Amino acid sequence: MTKPYIPETLPLDCVSWESLLPNIVKANSALAKFDGLLENIQNPLLFLSPLMTKEAVLSSRIEGTQASFSDILEFEASPKRKIQNYDDIEEVLNYREALLYATRELNNRPICLNLIRDTHSILLKGVRGQNKARGEFRKIQNWIGPPNSTLKTASYIPPSPEVMVQSLSNWEKYCHYDEKDRIVQLAVIHAQFEIIHPFLDGNGRIGRIMIPLFLYEKKLLKYPSLYVSEFFEKNRKEYYSNLWAISNKNAWNQWINYFLKAIIIQAKLNTKRAKQVTTLYDEMKKVIQEISKSRSAIQIQDFLFSKIMFETPDFTASSNLSKPHAARIIKKLLSNNIIKVISPAQGRRPAIYAFTALMEIVQT
Repeated sequence: MTKPYIPETLPLDCVSWESLLPNIVKANSALAKFDGLLENIQNPLLFLSPLMTKEAVLSSRIEGTQASFSDILEFEASPKRKIQNYDDIEEVLNYREALLYATRELNNRPICLNLIRDTHSILLKGVRGQNKARGEFRKIQNWIGPPNSTLKTASYIPPSPEVMVQSLSNWEKYCHYDEKDRIVQLAVIHAQFEIIHPFLDGNGRIGRIMIPLFLYEKKLLKYPSLYVSEFFEKNRKEYYSNLWAISNKNAWNQWINYFLKAIIIQAKLNTKRAKQVTTLYDEMKKVIQEISKSRSAIQIQDFLFSKIMFETPDFTASSNLSKPHAARIIKKLLSNNIIKVISPAQGRRPAIYAFTALMEIVQT
């Protein structure tokens, strides 16, 4: 490709609805089952919080960030400790903050270009790429390719700034178009955003943030809770090759089918996890009550499910226990293998503990 790509005008007229129908049905069914299960969970936000953190980790990892899920939890348990990969951790935390911000904003305005810009500004605040027109659509030509590539050697050249403005306007209108199927529409929205590549940095992450936001806005989910970056990260080569095939071969149906597959697999996987978390929560009710013999048993339990990794002072404050009582309960949680020491106490620095059973569910 030697010239900037000119994106298709949306809606597409090349969608093979009949051939896509089997996966359209499966994707909508899997999504509905996941949403129905979340509706029946007593406190779905306890379940969704670690999943959102995992989404932030995996979406950022697609772009080269090295921070792990454990790194984020350990940092949040003890943010004052010195760490080597702080820059990577900050990028992941920005992703989560951007997703939370955009979710709140949907109560005030629909998905729109201004919301996308504001979300991008949060994503790149204080991290790599912050000097690349943070919160602004590009006014210059960009390109995609290996390190040190040029316009002549680029593997993909997004639309010129002039065409980009027109394509973004069309993209925004299509976000509110009454398409035959919302998940197919989302597949097109995500891919078209990556094709337009309107920012100098952060396009992939913003495009992936759009996925749960769209499902939430269109009321396919009661929470913006289906995060697909896990599937994309596991199948990274296929993810990029299917996106590339759109601009190179106009292979929209191939991409849509891949996206539907991602929704099906991720919704089923998260449904399985939600059931496991619900079972674990019910099991822990009796166990923690017996261990703590405290009126704060539910607070202790909810703290473990929301925090996963923690230090003693945070545990004590959140459970409304005295320091000696909190220390005794932590000792019992350790002896019953409910939590384990991640980082031992050293001098005045308290130990970091982890609720291992929940970590295993989220990470598998």
